[in-house]
Amino acid sequence: MTTLYGIKNCDTIKKARKWLSDNDIEYNFHDVRADGIDAATIENWIEQAGWETVLNRRGTTWRKLDSSVQESTDEDNVTNLLIEHPAMIKRPVLDADKSITIGFKTDTYESIFK
Repeated sequence: MTTLYGIKNCDTIKKARKWLSDNDIEYNFHDVRADGIDAATIENWIEQAGWETVLNRRGTTWRKLDSSVQESTDEDNVTNLLIEHPAMIKRPVLDADKSITIGFKTDTYESIFK
């Protein structure tokens, strides 16, 4: 089964959801803010993609963090930070048959599903 993780009002999520629907791909949507996210799921993403890929440093939530928190963020504490602030997860996270893809690019999704 395919699961798309993200936040429903995110523009990139909207593009990914539209692409999946337009291409008749069945998927579940998991809103990490509304539905929450657990440590095991985040750790799986980090294992597959690397913590620096999973962490979105471009967003407002990251920029609003105290600089001491930003500077001390590393592989050992990023999971708890992402649980506390799920908006800092780079979006979307696509789990297609337990293979993780982070971000949305049409050609990447085409290669996964075609």
